[in-house]
Amino acid sequence: MLNIKRLSHADCDVIMDAAVAKSVEVGTPKDIAIVDESGHLLQFKRMDGAKFSASEIAINKAFTSAGGGRATREYKDVAGPGGPAFGLHTQLGGRFTIIGGGIPIVVDGEIVGAIGVSSGAAAEDHDVAQAGIDAFLATLGT
Repeated sequence: MLNIKRLSHADCDVIMDAAVAKSVEVGTPKDIAIVDESGHLLQFKRMDGAKFSASEIAINKAFTSAGGGRATREYKDVAGPGGPAFGLHTQLGGRFTIIGGGIPIVVDGEIVGAIGVSSGAAAEDHDVAQAGIDAFLATLGT
C-alpha cells in the first residue's frame, strides 16, 4: 500500500491567495490552476481581466509540472525545436506544454501537486507560481 502526500483544499487556498497577490503586484490578471500529484484539478481561478484563452493553458502547465516533476520552462531546450525530445509537447492529447509558468510543488522530495499560471509573459507567470509555492512552504516551516 502507498502513502501519498496530497495538497488539501486549505493548502490550495494558501497557494492561490499568494499567487493572486503576486499577480496584483505585477499588474497582470492571471489564470491560476492548482493540481494534485496526479495532475487532477483541485482549484482554479480566472482573475478579472485574465485572458479566457489562458485558462486551459494554466491547467496544462500545472498538469505538465505534476507529471514531469519540473518547471515547464525547463522543457524549452529539450522539447523545443532542435531539442532531443522535440515533439514531446504533442503528447498526452496536447496537454503537455513547454511554456513557462508551471511548477511542481515538492515536499520532502515528493511531488504533492503543481501550480500553473498563464495570461502574461512566461517569466512573469513563473514568478507568480513561485510566490504561491513559497507561501505554502512557509506554512510548513520549509
